Formats: sequence, structure tokens, C-alpha cells
Amino acid sequence: MDNIKALQQQVERIILDPRFHDPFVLLKAVRNGLVYGTKVRFPHAFVMVLLFRSGTLREKLWLIFKATRQHATNLAKFALLYKSSMLALKNVNGGKEESVHTFLAGLFGGYWVFGHGRSANSSVNQQIVIYVFARVVLATAKFAVQPPGDNSLVAGSYGGRGGKGLLGLSEQQLEAVRRNSWPVFASLSWASVMWLFRYYPETLQPSLRSSMTYIFANSEHWSDLRTFVYTYSQPALPGMPAKLD
Repeated sequence: MDNIKALQQQVERIILDPRFHDPFVLLKAVRNGLVYGTKVRFPHAFVMVLLFRSGTLREKLWLIFKATRQHATNLAKFALLYKSSMLALKNVNGGKEESVHTFLAGLFGGYWVFGHGRSANSSVNQQIVIYVFARVVLATAKFAVQPPGDNSLVAGSYGGRGGKGLLGLSEQQLEAVRRNSWPVFASLSWASVMWLFRYYPETLQPSLRSSMTYIFANSEHWSDLRTFVYTYSQPALPGMPAKLD
């Protein structure tokens, strides 16, 4: 026990040494990317593959592993490239971080991890990028409306600089935006995706299309009690083959 405690103390001295801070930042960023990617993707892939994919149990487990591995490794690689770029840009700039550094580092990491290579257009990458894009759209809307220094729309968030107040709204108008923006956004999002699914299903991301087919298209098809209670097969949509993924 004493040897283990001494080893632990020695390791802690190393990781707390300011000289080694930057390398350990990169190491922990990679570790956090792997852990978070696994936590997010594994339960999602487990449920979706078991419910909606055909094949043997071994084939399904392999699909779950592949999706989880890609999500976790991509987040880890992006974290490594982003943090490395930030450290490099900061060092080149005399130890001072500029706001443009985060944009450039994100651009660099985003291209090499999510925009380049054979797996760039994989369903896992598409889901990650679309998720990020949707959050950017929401954040941009808040950024445009929220006055400088006002953090009320995102209370408790990191930063607290507020927005740009580009629309020049009064307090009363801003309150109306706070109250109505989400209902409008949610309604238009669902209206748009349902219209696209009904008339242009091939334009939707495959996993979304597959889920919507199961919920909305399969509800119109059955041949007996078994297929009424338990429907697995996916009917062909207009202009689409029966197998969607």
C-alpha cells in the first residue's frame, strides 16, 4: 500500500507540474473525447440497431461497436487537433489568445476529422455535424437578438458577454422574442421535415428517414394481426427503394 501511495504522489507531482501542463491538456482532451463519445453513442446505437436493423446478433453487435468507435475516436481526434491548434496559435502570438484562434482551430479540426477522408459522409459524422449546426443556428439567433452584456437568454452559461443586439430590440420586444421564438422554431422545424419526408424523402439523412418511415409510413400498412401489432418491415416510399439504409 505504501508503494502504491508513493507512486500516486509521484504521478500527481508530474501532472501538477506547470512545465507539463500543455501536454497533459492534450492527453485529457483526447481522454474526454473518447469517454463522452462512448457515453453518447453506445446507448443510442444499441437501441437503434437492435430495433431497426436486420441481421444476426453478432452483426448487430459489430454495428454497435463500429458506430461507438467512430463517434468516440472522432471526438477525441477533434479535441486533439483543436487544443493543439489553440496552443500553437497562442504560442505564435506571444502567449496571448485571440478570438479568431478558436475559429481557426475549429476550422482546422472540423475539416480533417469531419470534412475529409473516406468516412467524412458517414451517418455518424453527419449526425454529429448536423447536431452542431442546429445548435449554431440557435446560438446565432440569440447572438443577433441579445444586447451586449445581457446574458439573460442563456443564464448561467460560460462567458457572459451577451450578444450583438443587431436588431436593436426594445426590452418589450426582446421579451416577446424570448416567449415566442422556441414555439415558432419547433413548429417550423417539424412542418419542414414532415413536408420533406412526404414529398422528398431521399433528401433526408438516412437514419432520420428510417425512423420517420417506421413511425409514419408503417402505420398505414398491415396484413394480419401480427403485422398490425408488430411491424418491422419498411414499405417503399415514393421514389425510394424499400430498404432505406
